Amino acid sequence: MIHHSAVPIRQRMQAGSAADMREVARPIELVRFADSAKPDRPVVETNPRERSERIDRVVNVALSVAALIIFSPVMLFVALLVKLTSPGPVLYVQTRVGRDRRQSPPNAAYDRRMQDLGGQVFSIYKFRTMHSDAEDVSGAVWASKSDPRVTLVGKFLRKARMDELPQLLNVVQGHMNIVGPRPERPSIFARLREDIVDYPLRQIAKPGITGWAQINQGYDQDLDDVRAKVRYDLEYINRQCLAEDFRIMLKTFPVILFGKGQ
Repeated sequence: MIHHSAVPIRQRMQAGSAADMREVARPIELVRFADSAKPDRPVVETNPRERSERIDRVVNVALSVAALIIFSPVMLFVALLVKLTSPGPVLYVQTRVGRDRRQSPPNAAYDRRMQDLGGQVFSIYKFRTMHSDAEDVSGAVWASKSDPRVTLVGKFLRKARMDELPQLLNVVQGHMNIVGPRPERPSIFARLREDIVDYPLRQIAKPGITGWAQINQGYDQDLDDVRAKVRYDLEYINRQCLAEDFRIMLKTFPVILFGKGQ
């Protein structure tokens, strides 16, 4: 369980173990959830609008391929910058929990590969922003605004969201959309689903590079911050459509310029 303290929540979660993986394996119950800790909290409805996944997929892939072409010079420059300023790989690859396809029409190809972790796990790509040995001692912890493990170049990349550009490849692969709830690590997902009863409902949608929660909420400092992000994510899922996606994409640019969300 995660307990409140003065220490940011992301600094209190260590890397997942075999026990963590077993913890996440509990099946998701899709009902109308209310937080048991706050019985007077309004029930969150999760009835996403039906939309053509094929059209959605085509639009996301087309936009991602176009973005990869347009930003390829920038990505090459960032890759060289990361490589020349700190030892270690250019890309940081990490396991995240993606969409729970059990809530979609049966798809045998995906069902065979999916692990019962609250969603289908996948490898997410990012430009490396931390020292290569940053988690050897601390283990897996969440990001914070003044994270000492982040390099000087990494601070700039995070503020400008440029470290997320390689995730356009994740969109092309089909693991992510441009807009959606941000994916979490299995070990952290396991803990949050125990403390926030409607947290697993985020997995109804594909995870995204940016999202409604990211443009409205800053870094998580405690469970209340995480709950706020979950509410934003579920609001997005309830009104999910391409028009909403484009609106969030447009709102992401001011966030990048002024460094508001995360």
